[in-house]
Amino acid sequence: MAEPNVPMLVVLEGEAAGLRWLMQENSVLIGRGADCDIILPERQVSRHHARIERTADDRYLLYDLGSKNGTFVNGEEVRDTPRILQDGDEIQLALCVRMTFVGSDATLPLEGEGPVRGIRVDRAGRRVFVGGRELIPPLSPAQYRLLTALLDARGQVVSREDIIRAVWPDEDIEGISEQALDALVRRLRERLAEADPQHEYIVTVRGHGFRLENR
Repeated sequence: MAEPNVPMLVVLEGEAAGLRWLMQENSVLIGRGADCDIILPERQVSRHHARIERTADDRYLLYDLGSKNGTFVNGEEVRDTPRILQDGDEIQLALCVRMTFVGSDATLPLEGEGPVRGIRVDRAGRRVFVGGRELIPPLSPAQYRLLTALLDARGQVVSREDIIRAVWPDEDIEGISEQALDALVRRLRERLAEADPQHEYIVTVRGHGFRLENR
């Protein structure tokens, strides 16, 4: 088990929403690159976007690594001077990923809150994590394309037609029945419920399509 006095990062918004990262290492690299400790797949995030380092006196410094779209703490951009993180600080990367820094004193109560919620997708490895648990066996290709189409919409409704184009890109849209799409949505719901049965991630918006409730 992790030490109870270790701070953590909690991703609040973005494709990795729900991810929690215990700050057990002296340096944590954050970005889109596969070699990062915390991988954020958003295109606006730089390959090596930011780094958090622990000092000898147990402070945590956030550095921007020359990112294209910026790193912000509580709305203020981090430039050449690193920012000392405090409990509750809100970190934004490229204004598309929002996370919070939870100080060591607050970590232990958080661990008793119950299951972590949220879907995270490792697109390079085509791996899906729900509530911090990887879905094994992995999703089928059609289920994976459906999930990523909903994730990319960031909570907006995706029409049935757009989903069909995303899931079956090489097929004639007229040849895909509503029953086939509904069956696919049902199977994906079942797979997500295996990891988090208390939350309905895929919401049907009657007459319009579907949206993902990823929080």
